[in-house]
Amino acid sequence: MPGACAGTLFDTQGPIIPDGLRRAKCKGGSPVCRTTQCPHVEAPRSTTSGSRFDRFRSVGYGDGASVPCTASHGRWLAGRGPHRLEQPGARGTIVGEETNNRWIGKNTIRPDGEDKVTGRATFGADFAQPGMLWGKVVRSPHPHARIRSIDTARAAAAPGVKAVMTGDDLVHFPLDTPVMVGPADLRFVSRNVMARDKALYAGHAVAAVAAATPEAAEAALELIEVEYEPLPWVLDVDEAMQPDAPVLHDFLRTAGDDSAPDAPTNVASRMTITLGDIDDGFAEADVVIERHFRTKPVHQGYIEPHACLVSVAADGRATIWSSSQGQFMVRNATARMTGARLSDIRAIPAEIGGGFGGKTIVYLEPLAYVLSHKAGAPVKMVMTREEVFRATGPTSGSSNTVKIGARRDGRIVAADATFRFQAGAFPGSPVRAASNCAFAPYAIDNVRVVGYDVVANRPKCNAYRAPGSPIAAFGVESVIDELARELEIDPIDFRLENAAREGTRAAYGPTYRRIGYEETLEAARAHPHYSASKKNGRQGRGVASGFWFNVGGESSAHVNVNEDGTVAVTTGHPDIGGSRASMVNIVAETLGIHYRNVSAQVGDTNTIGFSASTGGSRVTFSAGTAVSEATERVVAQLRERAAILWDIDSEAVDWKDGHAHPAGSNAGDFEPLSLAELAAQAARTGGPIAAQVSVNAQGAAPAFATHVCDVEVDTETGRVEVVRYTAVQDAGRAIHPGYVEGQMQGGVAQGIGWALNEEYIFDDSGRLENPGFLDYRIPVASDLPMIDTVVVEVPNDAHPHGVRGVGEVPIAPPMAAVANAIHDAVGLRLRDLPMSPPKVLAALDT
Repeated sequence: MPGACAGTLFDTQGPIIPDGLRRAKCKGGSPVCRTTQCPHVEAPRSTTSGSRFDRFRSVGYGDGASVPCTASHGRWLAGRGPHRLEQPGARGTIVGEETNNRWIGKNTIRPDGEDKVTGRATFGADFAQPGMLWGKVVRSPHPHARIRSIDTARAAAAPGVKAVMTGDDLVHFPLDTPVMVGPADLRFVSRNVMARDKALYAGHAVAAVAAATPEAAEAALELIEVEYEPLPWVLDVDEAMQPDAPVLHDFLRTAGDDSAPDAPTNVASRMTITLGDIDDGFAEADVVIERHFRTKPVHQGYIEPHACLVSVAADGRATIWSSSQGQFMVRNATARMTGARLSDIRAIPAEIGGGFGGKTIVYLEPLAYVLSHKAGAPVKMVMTREEVFRATGPTSGSSNTVKIGARRDGRIVAADATFRFQAGAFPGSPVRAASNCAFAPYAIDNVRVVGYDVVANRPKCNAYRAPGSPIAAFGVESVIDELARELEIDPIDFRLENAAREGTRAAYGPTYRRIGYEETLEAARAHPHYSASKKNGRQGRGVASGFWFNVGGESSAHVNVNEDGTVAVTTGHPDIGGSRASMVNIVAETLGIHYRNVSAQVGDTNTIGFSASTGGSRVTFSAGTAVSEATERVVAQLRERAAILWDIDSEAVDWKDGHAHPAGSNAGDFEPLSLAELAAQAARTGGPIAAQVSVNAQGAAPAFATHVCDVEVDTETGRVEVVRYTAVQDAGRAIHPGYVEGQMQGGVAQGIGWALNEEYIFDDSGRLENPGFLDYRIPVASDLPMIDTVVVEVPNDAHPHGVRGVGEVPIAPPMAAVANAIHDAVGLRLRDLPMSPPKVLAALDT
């Protein structure tokens, strides 16, 4: 959970940190906290002076001394015994204009913190119902096989078994017409949830049972007889594109390519982005570098497995409790796949133990619905860790070519890329997003990007944090670094020379409004890290940048004033990155009250208006817009209520610091009325004080990041250690800086894992060999340094508080930053991920 370190205990005053913790790392870096370290255990490095970045504002904390913070993000309290922060906050710096905000930009205590650290929070696997059954799934052992028959009779008659199902129990969507739920096509999602005629990867669901106990359900799985006809299979994206490759889908033709033959293929689509004239651009170049890159599928690595409980009542009405990134998505997809009416399903979101895009689609809920409907009892389903790895979406593997040309004066004149993304068993890789992001940080007149979406016998890929962008950045930023060295230009200066800015037209379409990419580059150059000496000849420093376009979309919010003057804010987005704390800050700031008087909750599909899923760095922008507008409407009502009590016009009432004040010489001489006083008299002034707002927020501004990475390469073992890391990012406005820093650090940690350790490994039979955290190696605390952060604030004028999304872009630069640092250390250009010790050693030996 970004920004939610499991190892930091928050009480009502702040996090308590034992004496003597200066360089110690929190246990939050272990596999029980996928994406972030505790940001409260080391004193900040000294900030810089000079240029426009004299306004670096420290928001970190050290031991044994008071560290001032002009942004009021907190300070250490000196003295013996445990150190307590006045406010929990982040270490690092903020670059931006000072504001007079009381709560926006402050590290308020998270609303869900106490429940999570005390174990009271309810996750998907925690729900239970009387008479509940347990659901289990039969999965294919073959990477590609025709299903000749499924015999469930013995399983249905087994002790304790109450229901059995196969793909025939789900709605059959014809393959010739898309069936869209948001960005997902249910033709493919439904067949991924449960196989029909063919199993397309090892782990593909083919049948399911519900029984009185987990043990009875497991035993029943052994009684289901599936007759398979094994078929040739293909895993690699380049091999899948060959004319003689095994074909997964007879219906599939290459969309977007008029020259493709009308014959079955694994290439689901081809897309092209062009700007200018690519041939003329390369003709102008003095230096042209073209390189090929490969990446492996990696999993999101969320700690909580997929889980749900579904209860279908006798009248057909159903309730779904599940861990997902969108309860409306769960309702819609389940209804469409089972034939139920939307109005008959209520989807209730649980707390979510990590998602990162991997929980933006359903896997279990439609199965549990069918089993519950058949059995007449609630059905609970919880994946094992092995099932999560074998059957849920990793990101794409890829094979990519990047070519960039520049003049001797340092100006990039042409850029060309071809991305081949493996989508898994069904179409739908993030190759279009990768193509959009590839050259987006740069002002280049001549661009071409070609992308291929390719199916293969692997689990269907799913979104993973800035989907596509990290893969694109790995190739592009590696070539950018190589070009800078060839031209003997400092890598940050080279990027500044070619940086996109306000007015730049991106190759994928838009002309940028005000953006903060230049500011991230300048802040990175001004940071002490960039000019620090390296300790020995095996250390190297790398720089890389990243981009994510961010999204807005549909959000709903309710703001209700309670009788005692406290306020409740409800949104429709599961909180996986601290959105509840940000909504609290917005409401408290707008109303001028203490944030402790605001509570935040996530509504279910029956209690809040439609809200699109959490993802794409959209929630603080979109939901924040709805919450801000709803709170402003509440302020207008409060002014009207005061006007009624004072018998004056509402235009003669101001709202300031949580009080109504008479304004103007003719308004009268009345004592200010507090929110609590107005709430107490709501019944006599018009009734409840509340506002509901639904928006389709537009104008989400893109986010840019620049990272600086130091590594040390052990030339005897091939091990690469990241010894220092600084992440700089434009957040627009950091509503809650601690969460922004947590998102940044989390993305870096995941990117480092992607760069050095993580990959799906398949055996000779096409089965995954490492379906668990013992063999699938995500970074732990000992693998990571403390990650310095610099938050740049270039406000987005399309949001009432200047917000840009922050959760996606931090994962984009790390892979290239690590690769560039390795080259700086030992002269190796590694282009095949992960850059594991065997690959480093092999490269050193050549």
